Amino acid sequence: MNFQCNDTSVKSPASASSNIRRLKQIQRLVGLDVTSARVSAFLLSRLDYCNAVLSGLPKSTIAPLQRAQNAAARLVKCHITTALRDLHWLPVQYRINYKLCFLMHLIRTGQAHSYLADTVTQTATVSSRSRLRSGSSLSYEKPRTRLRFGQRSFSYAAPAAWNSQPPALHQLTDTAMFKRRLKSEPF
Repeated sequence: MNFQCNDTSVKSPASASSNIRRLKQIQRLVGLDVTSARVSAFLLSRLDYCNAVLSGLPKSTIAPLQRAQNAAARLVKCHITTALRDLHWLPVQYRINYKLCFLMHLIRTGQAHSYLADTVTQTATVSSRSRLRSGSSLSYEKPRTRLRFGQRSFSYAAPAAWNSQPPALHQLTDTAMFKRRLKSEPF
């Protein structure tokens, strides 16, 4: 059976369902390990692609993506209750938060592109906050927005996600350690 994923189906839950059905058909032939690798390659990579732009969306909009992830976890493991934890897959909402925090870590350590770094401001660099306790922390400013839609922008959502994490995570400079700790935080 020829298994293909077309690039136009990046965020389509319907195409995710059809891909899961195709994987289910070949699961008996190729085994659980190959099925798990294909699910990671085809489905999870599509869930992670540009998922930072999904920040701030209502749960009703993210729910179809979560259902697709649950179906994929059910394909690899039989029971969904422990499957996401056993597979170390973050739920979609946490994946979005993970991506935002990871991008903020790259900004903080100087590994991000300048166009991302220019969109956020560290609290310590704001002159009116330099004498406050928050001025010595590694937190970032959230710009004021008049509309709720503005809270979905990277310049607001990324600092909000970063500031919600424990200060111990802010101190880490090793990217591998940061990713490991950030991923284990929701569990």
